Amino acid sequence: MRYNDDAQLDTSEVTDSRGGSGGGSMAGAGIIGLLIPLLFRGRSGKFSGVLVIVVVGVVVLLLSRGGSGGGQGVLGQLGQGNNPATASNTDLARECKTGADANSKLECAVVADINSVQDYWVAAYPSLATHYRGAAPSYTEVDTVFFTGQVSTRCGAATSDAGPFYCPGDKLVYIDLSFYNQLKSQFGAEGGPLVNAYVLAHEYGHHVQDLLGTESKVRTRQGASSDSVRLELQADCYAGVWMNHASQPAGGHPALITGITQADLDSAVDTAQRIGDDYIQKKLGNGTVDPDSFTHGSSAQRKKWLTTGYRSGDALQCDTFSTSNLG
Repeated sequence: MRYNDDAQLDTSEVTDSRGGSGGGSMAGAGIIGLLIPLLFRGRSGKFSGVLVIVVVGVVVLLLSRGGSGGGQGVLGQLGQGNNPATASNTDLARECKTGADANSKLECAVVADINSVQDYWVAAYPSLATHYRGAAPSYTEVDTVFFTGQVSTRCGAATSDAGPFYCPGDKLVYIDLSFYNQLKSQFGAEGGPLVNAYVLAHEYGHHVQDLLGTESKVRTRQGASSDSVRLELQADCYAGVWMNHASQPAGGHPALITGITQADLDSAVDTAQRIGDDYIQKKLGNGTVDPDSFTHGSSAQRKKWLTTGYRSGDALQCDTFSTSNLG
């Protein structure tokens, strides 16, 4: 996968807080959009039990995806104590101007991915929303926050170990870019531009679910056919739908991506399988697979729904909540 050298990048869709003081003491490691199973939560969004997973020696405690938090927004929380918040896009804007920059620098590629995903949803979301009673009528663009080490959000505090996530409380996507190295070094993923884009497209899929009202209806948090699993598989499917359209103009902008090869797609599917609940439990946990504790779906399910989205290119084919056959 390559980016259109002449395409213009919009760094305003990123809040770059790297180098800042991360924010707050650890109340937990935040929410994982792609990787490690969530806490078992009750309908209130509060703790009702803890599922502790040890991954490469790190014990990750997760807060509710839908926690209310309260207080000031993320930009007011990036500093610690009375220190000022530190978030500046100056360097990013200087370094990431065109698709040519995206082809040579990881952070610029991520900017391009965010621009492409949001351009697609600006155009495609309204027709999808007509099928959901009470859904927001149009897509609202949201930032991705680049952070290093740890960050405070309205969904709780998170470290880099938590992986990328979307927080409905402040409607932001969060990522420490070192996560892409973790995918390769710890999970054995092949990596590559489409893998990196898939990670962000999945998180923006959660934003789409938030706008549609899907996320707020999640009740069962664990189990092979739980609402949580269905939510994650649908986000995978939405990511696949974007992949199908990624090399097409959208949202009034020219395409940022020039094409996706079969090798690119194979790498993304390989990654989806490596972050299935069963794979994580067997390879990075105690070796025992427990479907009753699933929160994101099995490797086979994640492959199925990512490819369903890609092959169909139709978000209406991503209704994981109505089917009895999750794969």
